[in-house]
Formats: sequence, C-alpha cells, structure tokens
Amino acid sequence: MIRRLLLLLVLLAAQLLRAEFQAGAVVIDITPPKLPVLVNGGMLSRYVDKINTRVKARAIVATDGKESVAIVVVDSCMMGRELLDDAKKAAAAKTGIASDHMLISATHAHSAPASMGCLGTEADPAYVPFLKGKLVEAIDAAQKALKPARIGFAKQDAADFTALRQWIKRPDRVTEDPFGNLSVRANMHAGRVWDDVTGESGPEDPDLSLISIQSADGKPLAVLANFSMHYFGDKDISADYFGLFAEGLKQRIDPQGGMVGIMSHGCSGDIYRVDYKVPEKDRPKPTIDEYTQGLLDIAMKAYAQIEYRSDVDVAMAERRMTLKYRVPDKQRLEWAQRIVAEMGDRLAKTQTEVYAREQILLHERQQTEIVVQALRIGPIGIATTPNETYAITGLKIKAASPLPHTLVIELANGGDGYIPPPEMHAWGGYNTWAARSAGLEVMAEPKITQAAIGLLETVSQAPRKLWHLSAGPATKSLVDLGPLAYWRLNEFTGPVAVDATLHEHQATYEGGVAYYLDGPHASKFCGGEVNRAPHFVGGRLTTEFAQLGEDYTLSMWIWNGMPNEGRDFCGWFYSRDHNQGTSAFGEHLGIGGKSGHTGKLVLQVGQNLFIGKTELPRWSWQHIALVRKSGKARVYLNGALDLEADAPAVKIPAIFLGGRSDNTDNWEGRLDEIAVFDKALSSQEIVQLSLR
Repeated sequence: MIRRLLLLLVLLAAQLLRAEFQAGAVVIDITPPKLPVLVNGGMLSRYVDKINTRVKARAIVATDGKESVAIVVVDSCMMGRELLDDAKKAAAAKTGIASDHMLISATHAHSAPASMGCLGTEADPAYVPFLKGKLVEAIDAAQKALKPARIGFAKQDAADFTALRQWIKRPDRVTEDPFGNLSVRANMHAGRVWDDVTGESGPEDPDLSLISIQSADGKPLAVLANFSMHYFGDKDISADYFGLFAEGLKQRIDPQGGMVGIMSHGCSGDIYRVDYKVPEKDRPKPTIDEYTQGLLDIAMKAYAQIEYRSDVDVAMAERRMTLKYRVPDKQRLEWAQRIVAEMGDRLAKTQTEVYAREQILLHERQQTEIVVQALRIGPIGIATTPNETYAITGLKIKAASPLPHTLVIELANGGDGYIPPPEMHAWGGYNTWAARSAGLEVMAEPKITQAAIGLLETVSQAPRKLWHLSAGPATKSLVDLGPLAYWRLNEFTGPVAVDATLHEHQATYEGGVAYYLDGPHASKFCGGEVNRAPHFVGGRLTTEFAQLGEDYTLSMWIWNGMPNEGRDFCGWFYSRDHNQGTSAFGEHLGIGGKSGHTGKLVLQVGQNLFIGKTELPRWSWQHIALVRKSGKARVYLNGALDLEADAPAVKIPAIFLGGRSDNTDNWEGRLDEIAVFDKALSSQEIVQLSLR
C-alpha cells in the first residue's frame, strides 16, 4: 500500500513538473505616424510621403514553463544591432524574458521606413524611437496572449518563385567598381545579358518552410513562414510581398479569427524572383499580388500536411562575436577623404560619393559586434544570421543541423550587410564593395556559419550531421566499374574534392570556383536529391596519378558556360602535363572557339590537334570519355565516338580538370561526376556511363 502511494506521488510530481507548451502571437502596426519618412533600399537618400500598405511587426512568444523565447519579424529593410539591443533590454525588463532569448529580424522590404543607416540613406531620427517602443509593445502583447498550444512543421518546394540574381561574368567582360578598378567578375542581375556571362554563381534554396502553432484545441494561433527571395519591389511605403503573404495566410487559414501570419526572410543575398536562365520573352512577369497568391497556393499545400504535437520543450542560445571591417588602405582612404571634402555638407549624389563616404565610416569603426542565435521548439530549429547571407550559407546550415526540421532567418538581431562566401570576394561586384552594406572581413561567412551550426548543436544537445548526397543508380553503376578515383564534386566549399571510392585519392580545388550548383541527372546520380556541381571561374581541380599506365579512361560530365565563339579558344576542361607549362609529351582536351573548330571537341597531344565532329551546345550537360589504349586515343561524346587519333601515351602524373596545365583558356563552366580508370573501358561501358 505504501509502495503504491509512493508511486502515485511520483507520478503526480512528474505531472506537475511536466512542461506545458504555450504560445501567443500578435500583430502591431509600425507604420510611421509622421510623413515624409526616410526609406532604405536604394543607393541614394530618399523620403517617401505616401503609404501603399501599412508596415507591421509580428511577434510570437513561446514557453515550456521553464524557458521562454520571443520571435519578432518586422517590415523593415534592416535594423541595427544597437537599436535591437535597446529594444530587447526594455522588453526583458517588462516581460521577464531574457534578452538573449529574443530574436528580432527584418523582412528586407526595400520600401519600409529607414531604421538603420546604409549607403546613401541614414536612419530616420523620428522613426527609430517610435519603432523601438513598438518592438517592446509587440513582445509584451505576445506574452500576454500565451495559451496552451501545439506546434508542427512542413515545407514545400517553391523553386519557380526564386532564382539566382548573381551571375558570373565572362573573363573578357569584367567591369569597373566604384573605386576605378577592373574587378567586377560577378554581379547582381548580370544574367540579363546572356552574352556577358558564363552562369550563376551559386545555388538557390527552393524550400518554403512553415512553422504552425495552434491552440491546444486546434484553433490557429500563428504560422511562421520562411523563404529565400530577396524582395519583390513595391511603391511608396509598403511591406512588399512579405506583408501581403502574411495577410494572405491569415485570410486563407483563419479569416474571421486572430491568427497571425508571418513571412520571415531566408538566406537571400544572391537571390531574386526573376530566373535569368529563361529567355526574356518567355519569363513570367507577375504582379506582386499574382506572385504572392502563387506562393500562398504552395504554402497551403504544405499547411495541409502538418501534424501537431504539444509535448515540446523550448531552448535558445546566443553567441556574440567581434568581426573586423575590411577597412580602406591609406591610398583608398586618401581618395575617399578628397571626395568627401569636396561634397561638404551635402548628401551623396553619385555611387562614387556614396562609397567614398563609406570608406571613412569603416575606417572610423574598424570592427563591430554581431549576434548569432539558434532556438529550438521540440524537433524544430531556427538559426539566425545578422546579414544578407547567400542561399548556399542557408543550405550549409540546414544540411548540418542535428534537428529534423530547420530554417534560417537572416537579417536577425542586426543588419551587417552582405556576407558572400570567401571565394566570391575575389569576383567583386556590389555585394563585396566595402561599405556598411558589405563591410565584414572576408572570412565572416564561415565564422558565422560555424557559429550557427554550433548553436544548433547546443540547443539540440546533439552533434551536427555529416552531410553527403545519396548515391543513385548511376553512381553505383560507375563504382562497380572499379575506378581508381571518383570525384562527385558535391562539396559546399574547397579545397578538397573527396574521392567516393575506397582509394581516398582526393583532388584539390585551386583558384576561382563556385560551389554547389545544379549538376546532371539528379534522379540517376542522387536518387531524387538535386545533384551538385562546381562552376569553374578560372580555377582548376588538380591531382596526380603516378601509377597510371598507358591504358586508362577518363569519364566526366561537362557544362560549358562560354559562348562557343566567345573567345579564340572556348576552354580546356582536361589537361595532363607539367604545371604552369605545356610540353611535347602532354595531352589536353577542350572545346574550340572562334579561331577554328567552333564548339567542337579538340584533343591536343604534344603539338598535334585532333578535332571532333559535333558542335556542343552551350549551357547543357554532355558526357565525355577519353579512352587510351595501345597508343590510340578515342573521345566519346554522350556515348558515341566523336574523334580518334594515333597518339603516343602520356606518362606525366599531373592531371588538371577545369583548366589547362599552363592556365591558358581555362574552363568557364561546370564539371561533375569525374572518374579515372586504370584501364581502357569498352564502348559498351562508355554508353553505360553516358546514361544513354
């Protein structure tokens, strides 16, 4: 009897200690009461005196009875850390929620009141204190709305609503930056002119993710969406598509109730709504309402799949980091000081004047503090970056997250500008020009990425996932043929290209390479996932095979980004010779250009050229196999013999992929699924590799 009583007491205590998940959500109008107001989003300062759609702050507070978190998404282009720190401190004093358990992010609407100085526009002095008070009000009101709740997650592919806006320019089409240097090798919207570019600089993130919160009895409380699309563009003061989507969610899910719809900004620094891969005449040209309604259609498909649970706990962690600015050297600083002195007290009128002033501001500041966060509600994770992060950064964080569901919110807890991956700084462009809008140190992106992943480990109490793409039937078939090395080239970054065989014959990326773009035949190489491939921007992949005999086979997929007549020789994608030179005993394989053999395969052995029969189209995947046997060379294109030659065997160990040994006319495009065999494959095996 006593034992039974003790057991009942233990169960009762456990019941009392069990966390009860509660949530509350509100919408607070933050439209400026006084007009005109300064508006962010342009190069030069501008006032706006009309309201198209009202701007709002949408807040969720969640608690498990022990830990409480606040999430606020604000219709703003960006908000500075100092402003947000002040608002969090005041909200913490009012609500008791710890300030490091508050996530406040901007939607990045380019038509919202300016609450932070950026480029030619300063923060509106009347609006900033008004906004700060409204943020405190939003968190307080959401906490007061707490009630027992349950939560669920879903995502849906919305690839048709997002695309890469940063494209890589041809090496002969480099343009000037505001400092007078020929440095712009990649830039936003360069893909509008196909003749100027070789391809996109990175992947998109097509996931439209939803976190849905309902009351314990199933009434909608809030739906937090997350999507990677920079902004649509609207007139006057406007919440852009973010606000329209949020209101649309409410109307579709709970038109008569108090549900709060929210659209948060995913990693979108290099993302826009226009797909420049599509010919201009065929590109959809939706209105902002049509775009929003189409995205809502997809959101509702995801919403219908959500399963809810209330047995969830809450955790949050924050890390503050000091990062350096890329400050001007003495020469650039003196250049900037001369220009600013000539301006006097007037505002900047040109791009050059804007960036001259930014150099002085960076020189004065030298460094800054940034905030990175992760929070978890049950199996759902949210990571943050305080920047306009590229889509690849969000993909890195989500791929490594220990949690089954993760989304990444950018421009959260600060507005520290664009942060390209380190390799992209060398290509210049607006997103790299040193300013408050893009001023952090070159290694900021990997530091912030690793901080976000580490915080997800902290809140989940689990190690990060070791990311890899699955192996599809084509991958397994290739491995069964017994290659010496097989590089799938699925890396998020260099310098190592991993060998997928047990031989561990890794290769090394060198020079300019963009990572994780779409590769060939996803269903066959990856079993449904997107296959991934690097885009070579004057760089190469290098390795050595001292043991390779006279009979061997190279199998690879190529995607040419250059117009076939774009330069004298279109580009070399394979080379076996001594580094930084060519010899009479090397071999090289590429595509001819306007000086001859336009668009056709060219095999060079020593000084002899052998020409293929078929002109290869630009921007399409082709399978190439070079087979060496008994002093003969055969090159197959998509499984069919395209050229053959009597040519002595090559015995030089060094192999270069994506460029020639002397770095002349290196490949401008993608390569993928490269394998080296120490035998001459048969024509039937080549057909098998070509997936014909």
